[in-house]
Amino acid sequence: DPQVMSGAIVFTGTRVPVQTLFDYLLDGYSVHEFLDQFPSVTQEQVHLVLRFAQTHLTLSVAAS
Repeated sequence: DPQVMSGAIVFTGTRVPVQTLFDYLLDGYSVHEFLDQFPSVTQEQVHLVLRFAQTHLTLSVAAS
């Protein structure tokens, strides 16, 4: 199925895995550099993913 990317979570409307964003950030690249490399991803999508991760990680760490 061309809409499925090996079961990876992708940015809506793209074939760009969300994991790629985290890989870029961990390698020291900025959000803007990521967006330059993946123009099909919007800045709003990136911010939503980062907010989601922050919220869920904060709750997870607080519960530990």
